[in-house]
Amino acid sequence: MRISIPISAFVAAIVGFGGTLAIIIAAAKAVGATQIETASWVTAICLAMAIECLWLSWRTKMPVITAWSTPGLALIAASSGFTMPEAVGAFIVTGMLLIATGLFKPLTRLIAMIPASVASGMLAGILVGFAISAVKAIPADPWLILPLIAAFFVIRLFNPAVSVLVVLIGGGLAAFLTGRVGGLPAPELSTLTLVAPQFTISAIVGLALPLYLVTMASQNLSGLAVLKAAGYHPEPGPLIGVTGLFSLLSAPFAASTTNLAAISAAICTGPDVHPDPAERWKTGPFYSLAYLVFAIFGASLVAIFAVLPQSLIVLVAGLALTAPLANALSIALHDADERMSATVTFAVTASGLTLFGVGAAFWGLVAGMAVLFLEKLKKR
Repeated sequence: MRISIPISAFVAAIVGFGGTLAIIIAAAKAVGATQIETASWVTAICLAMAIECLWLSWRTKMPVITAWSTPGLALIAASSGFTMPEAVGAFIVTGMLLIATGLFKPLTRLIAMIPASVASGMLAGILVGFAISAVKAIPADPWLILPLIAAFFVIRLFNPAVSVLVVLIGGGLAAFLTGRVGGLPAPELSTLTLVAPQFTISAIVGLALPLYLVTMASQNLSGLAVLKAAGYHPEPGPLIGVTGLFSLLSAPFAASTTNLAAISAAICTGPDVHPDPAERWKTGPFYSLAYLVFAIFGASLVAIFAVLPQSLIVLVAGLALTAPLANALSIALHDADERMSATVTFAVTASGLTLFGVGAAFWGLVAGMAVLFLEKLKKR
């Protein structure tokens, strides 16, 4: 055991949690969740991550780090017209699809067949709205927002992983010290709240299916790639299946999907953690401990976010998704032969189109695949 093992685990947990909690808040607001349901969402998803990460790391003796689906949360936050019960029904369906993917290898291969350019175009179309909203937040409170934007881009030159966290903490302190926050809420322990699911075709097609595709293409496949790059040889099925199982179990408590982590995993899988790859799996239990603490105090954290200025929350969410947006655009436009289909996917998804009760992410994927099919048909 080296001190670098718990340090790496705690840094990964704090960066992953603090940097993207604002996106959970945005997603919860989009589906009309109450503050109690939002607190349950945070608590349940943290508990799911703590248990699945502990089990998978111990069982496989690999640093299998899990996370909530940040692109998936962005998808939920960008949606409209869905209620909390419909969202819970969609989360249950997504969990079942992930379990099926873990059990049946052809499903994993089928998802992998979706071109990276089209999948990235869909993801970029989801994320671009958050970046635009962050810019639009400037007029609401320029004296708070502009210094935080400047701090973010300066800090990320030296440490991109903590730049969003610094903006969140610094912005919260600035808001409190300048009187933008009336007062901090009283500390409280978290509780879980059951939400009866409602299954509708529009939510399954417009929310569950895109959430599943984004989670698989942008999270699970990337998480497997991080493990492979670190010299491990993970079996995809059991890892995806276990995250799907805990996504299914936590969904009735308003929690969205969990999956294999990529950025957080990169912090826990490198040689800086431990020179012996066989010892790095021990980051898993410490990472789980951190998320257990987050679960216990999830209600207090949500309450704090509720009193912060809305412009700050919008800014933090937008800044947290800037790097994923840049990466998605880069992948989407990399292949010249697939550039048009990726652009169409991006445009349709970013438009916010809703047709027959189905959201833009699904139609963006359909449009992009249709254009790609026509282009390949012509070449034949």
